[in-house]
Amino acid sequence: MKQKLTNTKNGMESGFKILTWNCNGAFRKKFESVLDFDADICIIQECENPTESGYKDYIKWADNYLWTCDTKNKGLAIFAKPNIKLQKLDWTNNFKDHAVKHFLPCKVNDDFDILAVWTHRNNSPNFGYIGQLWKYLQVNKDKLNGTLIAGDFNSNTIWDEWDRWWNHSDVVNELKEIGIESIYHKMTNEQHGKESTPTLFFQRKIERPYHIDYVFAPEKFIKRTHKFEIGQPDKWLNLSDHMPIIIELN
Repeated sequence: MKQKLTNTKNGMESGFKILTWNCNGAFRKKFESVLDFDADICIIQECENPTESGYKDYIKWADNYLWTCDTKNKGLAIFAKPNIKLQKLDWTNNFKDHAVKHFLPCKVNDDFDILAVWTHRNNSPNFGYIGQLWKYLQVNKDKLNGTLIAGDFNSNTIWDEWDRWWNHSDVVNELKEIGIESIYHKMTNEQHGKESTPTLFFQRKIERPYHIDYVFAPEKFIKRTHKFEIGQPDKWLNLSDHMPIIIELN
């Protein structure tokens, strides 16, 4: 199983690092597990709001972050090193009369935008998970030019339905139309739905692998991607059913 992808066209050994991980809750007790990556930005799903966690070490580490959710115990956050400027962007979460979740857009160092993603069922009978992202795209697509999109999509082409117009493949195609594609798929030349490296082991069972976490980016970021790494289950399954993804940009 291939876990690490390297773009040999770029010679730089170190650069800007972005990590995304669904920590499966209790990040206050797990944040130290990502420190070795030395990521400039960590996009974490299912984490507590640090200021309301009551956990001093977690609060001290999370001195530069954005966070969103309905409950303080399990949300979506962007954590950055102290020298990085994060500015939350005022993009709408409302599609007609429905508030979609969870999405967290921000500008980094007045330079580029990141959209953090943790899709939900959101009590929707028809538009759960990837349907939430499809709706979000419909009202925010004009803002996504040059945006890096990362997180837990809870979705894969294998779950497309033939008579549904907001399948995973439809979202992939809509993003491609505006020049945003999955870095993993561009670097491996694998097709959506035929990924060789999983990002999730359902119920932490090694025999139930899926690829549902992604980093999508415009070509300028894909060209700068020096390394794309997916965590290995022998290290991470004791912490979460999801594997962390980290990219390194020149």
